[in-house]
Amino acid sequence: MLKNLFMKNNFANLNMVLFSLFIIGFSALISCSTKTENDVQKPNVVFILVDDLGYGDIGVYNADSKIPTPNIDLLANQGVRFMNAHTPASLCVQSRYSLLTGQYHFRNKRDYKEGKIAPNRTTIATLMKGAGYQTAMFGKWHQGMPNEKSPIEGEDLQNGPVDHGFEYFFGIPASLDIQPYYFIENRRPVAYPTDTIMESPGTGLRNIEGAFYRGGDIAPGYSHEKVTEQITDRGVQYIAKAAKEKNPFFMYLALPAPHTPWLPSKEFQGKSKAGTYGDYTMQVDAMIGRITKALKNANVDENTIVFFSSDNGPVWWEDAVEQYGHKAVGALGGMKGDSWEGGHRMPFIVKWPGVVQSNSINNKLISFTDVLATFSDLIETPLAGNDGEDSQSFMPLLKDNIHPATRENFVHQGANQLFSIQKNNWKYIDGKGSGGFTNWYDPSVKDRDNYPGQLYNLLDDIGEKNNLYEIEKEKMEALASELKSLTSQL
Repeated sequence: MLKNLFMKNNFANLNMVLFSLFIIGFSALISCSTKTENDVQKPNVVFILVDDLGYGDIGVYNADSKIPTPNIDLLANQGVRFMNAHTPASLCVQSRYSLLTGQYHFRNKRDYKEGKIAPNRTTIATLMKGAGYQTAMFGKWHQGMPNEKSPIEGEDLQNGPVDHGFEYFFGIPASLDIQPYYFIENRRPVAYPTDTIMESPGTGLRNIEGAFYRGGDIAPGYSHEKVTEQITDRGVQYIAKAAKEKNPFFMYLALPAPHTPWLPSKEFQGKSKAGTYGDYTMQVDAMIGRITKALKNANVDENTIVFFSSDNGPVWWEDAVEQYGHKAVGALGGMKGDSWEGGHRMPFIVKWPGVVQSNSINNKLISFTDVLATFSDLIETPLAGNDGEDSQSFMPLLKDNIHPATRENFVHQGANQLFSIQKNNWKYIDGKGSGGFTNWYDPSVKDRDNYPGQLYNLLDDIGEKNNLYEIEKEKMEALASELKSLTSQL
């Protein structure tokens, strides 16, 4: 009888145990499902900005390019390439300001010597940091640091990347041809510019081409030839480290090439069909490949959005086109500094696995200023007050390639302050000539027609050869009025 009772109790106990295990397992399953849904890591973000690269330098933008760019081409094949993306300026400082802040640079009255970005202004880095992202920048800052020209040992450099949302910075204060030459880590020089270097003259018809850089102060051991690779090294190291951390990361990699000096390493010398500029651009492409490989090696490439663009057009005149048969701006007109399309229409690529359609093309109008609002959409954090007042999110274009345009118009200012506006493939320029570098070195372009302004139908005339200023007066006057309205408070 006791045995039977024992057996009955055992069965009862066993049933209770099995029932308890079922409840525990079911609860764990629910818990795991809830955790997976709520705790999926936000995508990492890498924004790669190169310097002075042309719209026509990249193979996927120009089938006739004389420069192999396999890594950038692959990035485009894995994502979307925007064909109508613009920077509001065709010079380094201004375009980077607009990218970082979401504000047209011409609204900003701060002097470079005090630091272009106001202390309280929201940047893409402060936005991402506030959303829990690790933030880091590597490369060319070029937004001004008041004491960057003569850093004093023991004193912090002011108004740099770490004062504008980046938790870590390793890079250079300005371009590779602007002295003093030294690396900065966070707020201090890695080594102070205590040595002197002579100017390296340009090797082209104009002094700002080729191996050109200015003479001046330089840090011991600093080598112009190695800077781009050293910056890439740091970016690769950061990816490996940040990928292991709990929070997602945002990395802004601002490579200082192929801006002058064109100093390709031996591995790339003579490898392109566009001279030292082409060889140097091939080296830049290889650096892009190192970054994308680092993402794969860290097993985060499937959860990382990669942006790629250039800050403005190339330094590439017609004599170089004739010499090499390479059109650095493709079918566009103009170059760096210009109000013509070659100065500010940029290659712009976004790879976002599982979201952006691979090997797709988008012809909608976007601007560098739009990156801030797009990041805001990504992290689902609305911009406050007047933050990014010129920023319009193109997130809908990333998630749906056939979505209607999100930006109605775009304003640009050339190097000589000449304004232009684009709307519905029509472009009005408020003056004569290129508005920039082409004018300075070829004054004849100022007088290629007798009209006081320029109007182009970019859909039919992407090279801006046929000025419709007198023919389409109604369209010209409407755009001139809209441009005046947008810039009236300047």
